[in-house]
Amino acid sequence: MESLLLIFKNKNFSRLFLANFTSQMGSVIGVTAFMFFILHRFSHQPSYATITELMYSLPTLAVFFLVGVVADRMNRKQIAANCDFICSVLSILLLFCVYKNIMILTFTLLFLRSAVSKFFQPAQQGIMQGILKEDEYTASAGLNQMVSSLFNLFGSGLGIAIYWTLGLEGAIMIDAISFLISGLLIRTCKVPEIVNLPNGNHSWRDLNLKFVYSDFKDSLIYILKNKLLISLILGFILFGVVNGGLSVLPAFILKYKLAPHSYETFSIWNSMAFGVGLLIGSLFSPIIAKKLELYQAIVLGLILGGITIICSGFVTNPFLFIGMSGLTGLTLPLINIGIGGWFPKIVDPKMMGRVLGWISPLMMLSHSITLGTIAFIYPSYVNIEWIFALVGGCLAVVGIFYWIVLPNYYYQNNVVEVTV
Repeated sequence: MESLLLIFKNKNFSRLFLANFTSQMGSVIGVTAFMFFILHRFSHQPSYATITELMYSLPTLAVFFLVGVVADRMNRKQIAANCDFICSVLSILLLFCVYKNIMILTFTLLFLRSAVSKFFQPAQQGIMQGILKEDEYTASAGLNQMVSSLFNLFGSGLGIAIYWTLGLEGAIMIDAISFLISGLLIRTCKVPEIVNLPNGNHSWRDLNLKFVYSDFKDSLIYILKNKLLISLILGFILFGVVNGGLSVLPAFILKYKLAPHSYETFSIWNSMAFGVGLLIGSLFSPIIAKKLELYQAIVLGLILGGITIICSGFVTNPFLFIGMSGLTGLTLPLINIGIGGWFPKIVDPKMMGRVLGWISPLMMLSHSITLGTIAFIYPSYVNIEWIFALVGGCLAVVGIFYWIVLPNYYYQNNVVEVTV
């Protein structure tokens, strides 16, 4: 816990952490409020809700080949700050389009805002890598995991509450202000030039199709040549599988097996239990990770998480299921903190943006494949219990695989030196 507090003495980190917090807060409030607005105003046109979801997810596939190149070649501080400023302006324009009921332009703005926001994380993480010491990476990953857990627990509820009290207009204004504050916080950071421009100064004119393709290919070659990096990225792909499964499986098992007549109520309690587990796990995982090697923390989280997910599918009582969800939430931060703490140690700062640029589309791909597989096999071919076993088994099997292969990479490199 002391290491978590000491890291805030770094003023740049404190400002970036708060910027990440406010940026996520704005996004969560706006997304939740807009979804409820669409469901309320266009209750007889459910396709609008589906289109809204697509406008948040499709931009990942549209810009993934650009985000890493931009984060590595352009000024990272300017990219992160300008992403927030542009999202703030787009939020105001979105409010105008909703007021005028121009739905085509509304969905276009949603797409653009989501696309712009994808450039924020690689740039921000690249700055984080440069301003922190190597022994602070795990603490930083733990704090970022804690923020994600807080929004997982309270984000949707906060968005709904603001929508009910202030309406869509109030929610989007808070959204816009949050992005503005985030951008201003990043602007006040004093970041060394080598961190902002790890590959030297480039202009937007340099980013032609040939240049982007070359950089994109270089990042793929860089990843494929590093077996340890491939193994860790596999962990992020795995999160896509788990996220995809857990996004629908709890509702399915509660509705069709455990609590058919009160599954909505139990779903709320289940989400809260999972969020509380994530939050508690986020607080204690950095402490556990300090006492273990990072690969051991990853393996422990994978195997324990896999076991709890498997057991969740075979319980016969909704209260037991909620308890198992809380235990699953406890285990997952160990994986994320382990990977997040190790990742900056092995990636060349000059390549960080491009490497991170591969993660979101790979996670979305595995997320989509998992949902498609579940839609195909359930309930026609497989019972719900065995889908839980499949998702949990994936975690456990990868945990065993990591148990076998990661120690060799870890001790062989004594945690791989970063090449500058």
